[in-house]
Amino acid sequence: MMLLREDIYDRLRSDILACRLAPGGEMREQDLAERYDVSRQPVRDALLRLQREHLVTVQPRQGYRVTPISLSDARDLLRFRLALEPACVAEAIESAPDSVLKSLDEFRRFSGNHEDFIAYNRGFHTALAHASGNRRMATALCDLIGQADRLVRVSISNLKGHDPAKLVAEHVALIDAMQQRETRTAARIIKAHIGATEKRVLPALKRNAVIVEERSS
Repeated sequence: MMLLREDIYDRLRSDILACRLAPGGEMREQDLAERYDVSRQPVRDALLRLQREHLVTVQPRQGYRVTPISLSDARDLLRFRLALEPACVAEAIESAPDSVLKSLDEFRRFSGNHEDFIAYNRGFHTALAHASGNRRMATALCDLIGQADRLVRVSISNLKGHDPAKLVAEHVALIDAMQQRETRTAARIIKAHIGATEKRVLPALKRNAVIVEERSS
């Protein structure tokens, strides 16, 4: 039963992050139970967990809805990342063994479509998080990276001339700096990289219909 519960949670979360369940979309326990071919209880458990992660909103007497992407939340998420990811990079340079930094070499090259790029990009940033060797920081950063998936998907669909080569080149420059343990260069690159993401993603989100402008405080 535990495995089933975990599995439904993972599948539902992944469907939300991949926008297979659209931001702002209505969901009902019965429909989801049929979608995943399970009873309603594991679906309800998964929905409550996702509510705590702000991916699902409970609507009294109406069921559930996929939390819309708000610009202010997107901004908060990227700012949090701007604080956390450079700290992970610094920690990796300071204490990761050479072999861990060497393993980042697999991210020096990329080929494929949009979906492949999203997976490649998530893989790279997740590897940076784990290279820090700081389990709490890595867990928090991986959570942010997962939640950013929705932003990346929605913004890529709105980007004219999305150019992975430029982003991959930034990754390569960061890998070089980390492997040479050049703390200041690496810090500059990762901060500029996340800053550029914000400049790219927020305007693209503004042009998308699934966005709500501000959260109610």
